Amino acid sequence: RCICCVFQVYMACQSMLIVLVGSTPEYQVEQQDGAAFSLQELPQHVTFTEDIDSIVTEWFLIKQQAYKVSLAGSLFFVGLLVGNIVFGPLSDKIGRRPVYLTSMFLEVVFGYVTAFAPSYEVFAVSRLLVGLMNGAIGLVCFVFTQEYVGKSYWAMTGTLASMTFAVGITLFGALGYFIQPWRSLATAANSSGILFFLLSVTLPESPRWLYSQGQTKRAEEVNMWEKYLRVGAKKAGNHDNGGAGVQQLVIHPVLRLRTMVLMYVWYACSLVYYGLTLGASEMSGNRYVNVAMYGLVELPAYPLCMYFINKHWAGRRKSMASFLCLAGSACLCTMLIPENTGSLLSVTSLALLGKLMVSAAFNIVYIYTSELYPTVIRNAALGVCSMSCRVGGILAPFVPSMRALHNSVPFTVFCLSGLSAGCLGLLLPETLNQPAAETLEELGSPTRSRVVHFCAAGLTCQSLSSGDFIGWAEMCFFLFF
Repeated sequence: RCICCVFQVYMACQSMLIVLVGSTPEYQVEQQDGAAFSLQELPQHVTFTEDIDSIVTEWFLIKQQAYKVSLAGSLFFVGLLVGNIVFGPLSDKIGRRPVYLTSMFLEVVFGYVTAFAPSYEVFAVSRLLVGLMNGAIGLVCFVFTQEYVGKSYWAMTGTLASMTFAVGITLFGALGYFIQPWRSLATAANSSGILFFLLSVTLPESPRWLYSQGQTKRAEEVNMWEKYLRVGAKKAGNHDNGGAGVQQLVIHPVLRLRTMVLMYVWYACSLVYYGLTLGASEMSGNRYVNVAMYGLVELPAYPLCMYFINKHWAGRRKSMASFLCLAGSACLCTMLIPENTGSLLSVTSLALLGKLMVSAAFNIVYIYTSELYPTVIRNAALGVCSMSCRVGGILAPFVPSMRALHNSVPFTVFCLSGLSAGCLGLLLPETLNQPAAETLEELGSPTRSRVVHFCAAGLTCQSLSSGDFIGWAEMCFFLFF
């Protein structure tokens, strides 16, 4: 089962590929009196002063063509968005394993198209297709891993997958240092996918999915020890969930509120996480070291969030909200520190702190979302939430380039996104020590829902007990002290 977790290394390399292959070196343009150079004349009058081989130096993506680097990064996330929409519900219908294996094979194929692209147009389309397959794999792989084990292990497996993704970012930075020609780097980063595909062929189907489809015998052959699955199968068999799907996220009153809040939280996490990571190459210092540091800084985040989400006074909800607010606060502080101060408290160190905080929040939101939805629509729900996450990813490559307006603009965007998402996350119910729902009918119980009413005078929470107010006080203490 750990194959699914280790595969995150390959996915991290594909996600971060544009950071190094799209590096823009220092360059000089010959001065010309009168009109500017045309796009056809520009290559003859540009001199790159850094010894860097990238798509920028090969296709002269500078000046008016500089947007194409960010566009290629955004197209990858457009593919992720479409992949989540299409393959999430599809895996609920035909199974996790066939979607997982097919997408993995195609991503490796399209990854080699990226490495040998004869033109920018082919490169850009290949990034779109790689993102499409990556979106399918990322979502299904996460649910696949969670459904192999019991609910008590969901937080641990989710954290392990996120840590492996961070290790993948670090390894990609090191790989880029030793293999600097961009085509060789893309080939090396993609080749590990062949090994992971061959190992993944041995994986069985998800036992939880088999039980939800009434295939009890096959499920018991895969997983004989988890008695809870048998209980869930009986519950699912006694209720008609034929209408379960994406439409239930809009129709069902409990799911509708959860989905609206979670979609924004996922969007904010993605925007801040990928925006800070993709901007690593633009920070002062060695770009390869920066990329590796932005991966390494995530590693302390996961044991940190694992500690807090299992404490009764913090839990999933308050921990997620607190980490998001801390990430926004770190980005806010970067605007108060002059650049290139040379001290320990610098823009780079605060940006790394923000990356650490948002990494913890991102890990929690994956775990938290899977616990908030019943088995019959869990993958579809994750697909919809991930859709808004990919919107943040689509916009993220363009946020660092907003430094052209003012150095503080990117961090202002990250600050507002983190703080607002953290506050909205407090509207969700706590799932710590609560059994996972198997059917839609189970969501109707008081322990699984939080009634929130909006009125013209403001927001009032009519289901708050004295214990809830104590929890809010504990959350404030945890956030500020």
